[in-house]
Parts: sequence; structure tokens; C-alpha cells
Amino acid sequence: METKKLYLSAPLPFVGQKRNFAKPFIKVLEQYADGTTFVDLFGGSGLLSHIAKHQKPNSKVVYNDYDNYRKRLERIPETNELLAKLREITAGIPRKSPIKGEAREKVLAAIAEHEARYGWVDYISVSPSVLFSMKYMLSLETMRKEVLYNKVRTTDFAPCDDYLEGLTVTCADYREVFAQYKDEPNVVFLVDPPYLSTEVGTYKMYWKLSDYLDVLTVLKGRRFIYFTSNKSSIVELCRWLGENRELGNPFAGCNVVEFRAQLNYSSAYTDMMIYNAA
Repeated sequence: METKKLYLSAPLPFVGQKRNFAKPFIKVLEQYADGTTFVDLFGGSGLLSHIAKHQKPNSKVVYNDYDNYRKRLERIPETNELLAKLREITAGIPRKSPIKGEAREKVLAAIAEHEARYGWVDYISVSPSVLFSMKYMLSLETMRKEVLYNKVRTTDFAPCDDYLEGLTVTCADYREVFAQYKDEPNVVFLVDPPYLSTEVGTYKMYWKLSDYLDVLTVLKGRRFIYFTSNKSSIVELCRWLGENRELGNPFAGCNVVEFRAQLNYSSAYTDMMIYNAA
């Protein structure tokens, strides 16, 4: 019997994919019996689901593809076609140098023509080829505002028809997926939400602080593997709340005054003044 390929990183770029956790995650999976149901609530690139299914082939693994990563995988040939055009255009430009003048216009025109032909561009996969410092644009309009660099991928993305093989794929709000499986026996929830205080522009969602905290409700009384970072301070916050349970909501009944401040064309924030009655 042919052994299924194990991917230790996602086939296509995805902000927040867990490639750095791949080997530690495999180690953690050893404690669960083959036959355990794994429910990947925030499926993202599918890497956690893929690894879980590879390591536990007799397990049901539910991949919640809320961001429609499948579409990007299915259209890899189209993305490779666009990358080939970008290689031709940038052939005479040194690697990591700015793409200027006529070459820049040709790059943008090639992307526009591709979008007109196919009705879609995998901007997340194309962005690393023409943008610097982990920038990801989601439209040609936003890309036009950026300095372009020749970082064009030198090889095509490889086909990966086996990547999602054997997974139970769904596409729904994580709360719906959780509700479907929360009462089933022998379930482990894989919980990898977008990190608090981290850019989530490439995700198909907008999250407030309360949304991040709501995720914690799925953990209580259930088996889980949860991912976060020290940048989010979520663990520190939970520890503090546990030590100050009597506090309640200090802002209950207060008045709020808000001021919208624009940092630049793509970034803004809301200043708040909160006060209670004198």
C-alpha cells in the first residue's frame, strides 16, 4: 500500500499556517488513539487537519475550510500560468530589486488580464512574488499602491491533489461546527483562531476582542489543542481574570465617546473616552 505524502507546510501561502508547529503537533497527537475524532474549527490552510489525518488514518478529521483554501488549491494551474508571465516580465531585473517604470506597468497589466480572463486571482499566492516583508494584498487596486519588488517565485507550485484526501470538509462559522460535534464522544477540537493583536486582513472575517474571547468558551470541559502567541496576551489575560473574579465589568453603565483616527490610507483606529456619572 502506497504511503500518503506528509506535508509539513501548506502547499500555498497562508497567513498563520502552522508549519513551525508541524513536528511538535505530530508529537502531541501521539497521546490520542487512532479513531479519535479531530475537529479543526479554524481550518485555515488545512495543515493541522492534513497532519492529523496522516498520523491517525482511522480517525475522522473535520476540516472547516471557512476561507475556501480549496479554491486556491484547485486553481494552482491558473496561478502557475500567471507566475510564468511575471517571470518573463521581470527576467532582466535583479532579485529583490524594485520593479519600476514599464516593467511595473506590465506586471500590473498581466495581473489585470489574468483576472479578466479567469474572473479571479490568487492574490495571497502572488503577493510574495511582487511584494516585500510578508505583505499580502487582496486586490489589484491595493497592489497598485505598493512598491513592487522582483521576488517572483522561480518554480511553479506543485500539484497537491492528495493534500485534503480523507478529510471531512465543511465551510461554516466555527460555532456551528462546534455545536455539531460538541456532544459526540471521543472528540478533540483543534482551535487555531486568528491571533489577537495580529493582522487578520487576509482572513474572511472581522474580529473584535469579544470574538477572540468567545472562542475560549469552546475549551471548557473538552479536549482541545489550542494555538495562540505571546503577542495576543490571551493566556496572561485569562490568568488575570481567574485571579480577579470579583471585579465584574468596571465599565457597566458607563458612557462612551469615540473618535475615529486615520493613520494612513489603509490603517485607522478608534480612540475611546469612557466615563461614568459624576
